Amino acid sequence: MPIEFARNGEVKLAYERMGAQDGEPLLLIIGTGLQLVAWPDGLCAELAAQGFAVVRYDNRDSGLSTRLGPGRGTRRRPAYTLDDLADDAVSVMDALGWERAHLFGAAAGGTIAQLTALRAPHRVRTLGLAATYAGWRLRRMRPGALLRMLGKTMRRPGPGREGFARGFVEAVRPLTTAAYPLDEELWREIAMTMFDRCPDPGPGSMRQAAALNAAGDLLPRLAGVTVPTLVVHGDADPVVRLRAAREIAFTIPDARLVIYPGMGHDLPRALWPSIARELRALAATGSPQ
Repeated sequence: MPIEFARNGEVKLAYERMGAQDGEPLLLIIGTGLQLVAWPDGLCAELAAQGFAVVRYDNRDSGLSTRLGPGRGTRRRPAYTLDDLADDAVSVMDALGWERAHLFGAAAGGTIAQLTALRAPHRVRTLGLAATYAGWRLRRMRPGALLRMLGKTMRRPGPGREGFARGFVEAVRPLTTAAYPLDEELWREIAMTMFDRCPDPGPGSMRQAAALNAAGDLLPRLAGVTVPTLVVHGDADPVVRLRAAREIAFTIPDARLVIYPGMGHDLPRALWPSIARELRALAATGSPQ
């Protein structure tokens, strides 16, 4: 499918439609430092087979979306806010002509999805959250795993496309588990596509992380989420503690928590059909468009 663009003020947001578009609108929101292709084609196909019109997009400062120039923003004074990232999601929906949509966010994308449901509840039909947290807090994270992951992510990649792919695969490896080992072929292909789309990602992931950190704790606000919600988490997630999922599911009224034994901080291929079915069941509880 061709890349299309939405606008939120001066920011252009690259998005891609996946599969037939006569289904129920489903917007996929990716996490920090990743591009839309980190939602694997196979997972998108599973979701489309469940009757969804699937759209994935690049957050600002990543992929083919608007990227800020060097020297913009600091940890104490972010270049933009998490509210801006949530408004970006709504801007993509506007460009698609979607009055309301199902949202599915992973990791930091799940935090963006939570805030979108709080800021624009009239635009959200259901809320799907995977491997996520209600704001960046150490009690929800595993600091050792975070440091190892960041160390691999920030390491200078090898030269060219192959070097970038090798470095990216090694950065993803600590997120997986023995029960669901790293799918090297899948992530190598994703990495190469990311390189082709944006060979020099720059400091965008750090600016996204700064916006997330500055947003504070969303948990006290989540009791105000009014849409049906699904929380998916792995009990072996090496980055985000299971308690982060439990507290979200406990706070959002009537939220459903699905815990996958052995799953890490990713969405393994073997679980795609199950996750797609869970989102289909969630959609059946949401109000029609």
